[in-house]
Amino acid sequence: MRSIHEVRNGLKNCCFQQELGRVYGAEAAPAADRFLALLDGFCAFYGAGEETAVSLYSTPGRTEIGGNHTDHQRGHVLAASVNMDTIACVSPNNSGVIRIQSEGHRLVEVSIDNLAPVSGEMGHSPALVRGVAAKIAELGYPLTGFDAYTTTKVLRGSGLSSSATFEVLVGTILNHLCCGGVLTAGEIAQIGQYAENTYFGKPCGLLDQMACATGGVIFMDFGAEGTPRVSQLELDLEAAGYAVCIVDSGASHAGLKAEYAAIPEEMGQVAKFFGCCYLSEVSPEDFYANFAALRAACGDRSVLRAHHFFLDDALAKEEREAIAAGDMERFLSAVSRSGRSSYMYLQNVSTYRDPKHQGLAVLLALSEQLLNGQGACRVHGGGFAGTIQAYVPLERLPAFIEGMESLTGPGSCHILSFRPVGTACVLT
Repeated sequence: MRSIHEVRNGLKNCCFQQELGRVYGAEAAPAADRFLALLDGFCAFYGAGEETAVSLYSTPGRTEIGGNHTDHQRGHVLAASVNMDTIACVSPNNSGVIRIQSEGHRLVEVSIDNLAPVSGEMGHSPALVRGVAAKIAELGYPLTGFDAYTTTKVLRGSGLSSSATFEVLVGTILNHLCCGGVLTAGEIAQIGQYAENTYFGKPCGLLDQMACATGGVIFMDFGAEGTPRVSQLELDLEAAGYAVCIVDSGASHAGLKAEYAAIPEEMGQVAKFFGCCYLSEVSPEDFYANFAALRAACGDRSVLRAHHFFLDDALAKEEREAIAAGDMERFLSAVSRSGRSSYMYLQNVSTYRDPKHQGLAVLLALSEQLLNGQGACRVHGGGFAGTIQAYVPLERLPAFIEGMESLTGPGSCHILSFRPVGTACVLT
């Protein structure tokens, strides 16, 4: 670790260009400015002096490209880490307490001597910290307390996985402070998923955490027990003449836990009809041969959501093949078909509890109108609220942003780029 004084001077004098460049590439200079502001926040909140030893961390958000809600059924997913990240300044405190102050939020304090789940924490950040620490302790690593100050560019409720980013960040910090850096990206991702499932109370798959931890554009096969099989892909959208945007509907994910939980539950009902645990264990031929019986046993929505699984699992593989072949037209066609399957069969664009408000559906309608048959658009992330994703021809980008923001307000349309590096200790 380096002193705050050394880190501050190094950032100001461009001494850490190699370290920043590894993570941020051409965006190293603005990243240095962000870390300088982060140091100021850390010092102001904790009263740290210039000789305090610190390390710096970064964990990216992620964007899902293909395979919407297929991970929890052990299917296939295409995803990428993005250039929006959460950064942290960290110092061991020798107090036996993990303290994390995220800018604009309440202080999180978790004692490493009390790592059992706390019912009142479910759905809140302390549960994620406690769950990550508990799993690392269970693996046999001696924990230490630390002080952290974080800021983020990962939009909350955007489908960029702010909660997974936070879990993976905490896991990465503890990996370096307590585990000698030996945990792999896949292991850190699984620790984050454990915290979210067991402590936070959200039955998520592993997609989000894997994309945040691994970095780059990745194709994941969740068919095996444990860490999925991951392969890296090269997808240069700008070279192909496109930008990828997410557009924020302004609708919150708050109160949608039941909607998210229903998807794996209902898909699981169909799998159980065949004596299986996951839909990936069921053959499409058997599924479609039993449509009538499935409707009677599981209900129509469960059948439709299982139908989506089989469609989108195949489309994720088609997208991978199109990227490998450099076939942008086929890739965008698969993205569009994937989005329509999510809309029609998975039914995660609107909740239908409040038909007067269907923000994502409206954004998709306007996006299709602005794209006029070019590019592609789809629901982004878990759905029901948050954002849509659009692949926009570069020549249409200014008009697309203007048109979308005329509906959703200035600053609601964000251009993403794929980040080749996942979660990282930037400076130690």
